[in-house]
Formats: sequence, C-alpha cells, structure tokens
Amino acid sequence: MSTMSVQTIRNVFSVETGYRLSDDQIVNHFPNHYELTRKDLMVKNIKRYRKELEKEGSPLAEKDENGKYLYLDFVPVTYMLPADYNLFVEEFRKSPSSTWIMKPCGKAQGKGIFLINKLSQIKKWSRDSKTSSFVTQSTKEAYVISLYINNPLLIGGRKFDLRLYVLVSTYRPLRCYMYKLGFCRFCTVKYTPSTSELDNMFVHLTNVAIQKHGEDYNHIHGGKWTVSNLRLYLESTRGKEVTSKLFDEIHWIIVQSLKAVAPVMNNDKHCFECYGYDIIIDDKLKPWLIEVNASPSLTSSTANDRILKYNLINDTLNIAVPNGEIPDCKWNKSPPKEVLGNYEILYDEELAQGDGADRELRSRQGQSLGPKGGRSRDSGRTVLTTWK
Repeated sequence: MSTMSVQTIRNVFSVETGYRLSDDQIVNHFPNHYELTRKDLMVKNIKRYRKELEKEGSPLAEKDENGKYLYLDFVPVTYMLPADYNLFVEEFRKSPSSTWIMKPCGKAQGKGIFLINKLSQIKKWSRDSKTSSFVTQSTKEAYVISLYINNPLLIGGRKFDLRLYVLVSTYRPLRCYMYKLGFCRFCTVKYTPSTSELDNMFVHLTNVAIQKHGEDYNHIHGGKWTVSNLRLYLESTRGKEVTSKLFDEIHWIIVQSLKAVAPVMNNDKHCFECYGYDIIIDDKLKPWLIEVNASPSLTSSTANDRILKYNLINDTLNIAVPNGEIPDCKWNKSPPKEVLGNYEILYDEELAQGDGADRELRSRQGQSLGPKGGRSRDSGRTVLTTWK
C-alpha cells in the first residue's frame, strides 16, 4: 500500500518508465485523476457528459424553456482562457454587470485567483502575462474564468463553502462513498457583493491557506463548522424539507460529476482515491460544484481537524485495504457495512443497474417538488435510495 503524491503517480504510470504494480500494491490516486481534478478538464468532461445524455435522449438532459438544463446545471458558466476568449466576451456582454472569477487550472489553495468585472481587467492580465494576444496558445499558464456566484448563502453575514470527502474505489462499475464528517469553511470577513471589495480575498475565498492569514481568523475552530451543524442550522431556519432536498442535490451532483469522468478515467484496479469536493450553496439553496481536489489537505489547523483527518485516513484505508491485511487488487472492492466507519455508500453502479435512468429521473423530479409537492415528511431519505 503506497501513499503517493500526484507527481509520483504520474511517474509510476508513465509510458517511459514501463513500471508495473504487482497485485499486492495499491495506490491512492487514479493515473489520470486530473480529468476530474483539473478545473478546466472537469468542466470539459461535464459538458461532454451532458451532450452525450442529450444525444441519447436521456430525460436527465431535459432543459427548460430558456434552454437551461433542469438537472445538470450544477457548475457555474465557465470558459478556458486563452482558448475560449471570444466565447467569454460574447457571454460577458450579455450581462456586463456580472462578476467573474479567474483561476489558474493547475494551482490549489487559492493561489493566483482574482475577480474581475470589466473586460479591461482581462486585457491587462493578458498583457501582464507577456502575451501579445489571446490568439496564440502560448506556453503561458491556462486559466479558467467562471461566473462568480455573487449571491452565496450567508451565515452570520459570512460566505462559506462545503468541503466534502468522497472515496471512489472503482470507476467501472462506479462505486463511491461519502464521508459523513465534511465541514463548512467560513471567510473571516463579512461578505459584500460590492465591487469595491473585489480584491479582498478574505471576503471571497474560503481556502484555509488564505483565511488563516486574516486578522480575524480564529485558531480554535479555524472558521470551520461541521456539516451536521450546517444541517441543524438550515433545518431550524429554512425547514427540514428544503434542507433534505439540498443535501440530496449535493449527493446527486457529486455522483453526476463522477459519472461524467468515468468513461475517460483509467480505471486501474490498483487504484482508489479520496477527493475533496468544494461546493457553494447560493441564497436560493441551490448547490454549485466549484472544484474537486485530488490531494485534499490532510494537515490540521485545529484539534478537531486533527481528529477528523485521522479518522478520514483510517476509514479510507479500511475500505481500500480491508482488515489491514496485505492488499489484493483483485478483490471485488465491496466491503461489508461494518468496516465503513464514517463513510456511507453514495452510489453503487452494480446495484443501480437494474433501476435505469427513469428511476433516477423520478428521484430528481421528486426532489424538485416544492414544499407543497406532496412528499411525505421523511421523503428526503426515500428519494435518495431511488438512485443508489
């Protein structure tokens, strides 16, 4: 059993080295995990997945009268720069008052991110990064530019996002687990959509790597809240029904993102992977998938954090290497319930095969019902099982 960095994985699976893993070697990344964890490739794969479902006439790809996906609209509008510059400009001009967020494709921890609300800022960025024009795809780093979610759900006036851990033991068939102990990461400074604060990353970015440098950062709780606290807060302020619906939708978008990359993922039987999903909830309680991290931080910023990360590693290994025995990559990767620890099965394609997309859609439509949708009080639970 090896814990490998993303770079080591690249070397192990590269054609040049010709290295082969033996049956008792298991590693903690899929060879081309970047299809999900690079910001540009994740969006590209989700767009491709939608088109394929549309071509198949799948009810999951249904659109409303404005041509918006009813069920698959869960990533903010995103373009690659420099490649999609002209498409971006066209979109920008449709809503010139909007704010966009620029992120380098290959960096983490909030590095290199900035917000813009004028085309001139992009032109300046382009000049500063020493390219005369966007036409030539230079060696310069690729960026993604996404519509900024400027109406985030605020708690105590602050913006937050959700960090959820998702373990994939196999992509084909897809089997994934959700860790119950995710958490919210709060900004230290109160949120304002005011454009005068576009440069203040303490207002906009929840990354702990950034927030811990803020003067209001709290070293005891680290600006973090457990997902179960969030759930209780939302149930008491918004009601149980909408809270269940929100969490069902979060689970739904995670599964759909994994289904989007499954066909292109190199599903090596020696591999498993624990991803850090970043989700933002807007003030209409709609969840948005922001990005997926291949090496979510396992260092701890607080005592609770340390316990959580320790348990996360422990539970992950119990699923990847059951009973602490010498691993065997040929086993069927379907561990018994007792070893799951704080994980719960999120989706098991083999079990779901008999259900078909119609059941999957029924569950989505069930979730789309408003408070008067005639669902039973506990329906959040039952809806979920229809697509497991």
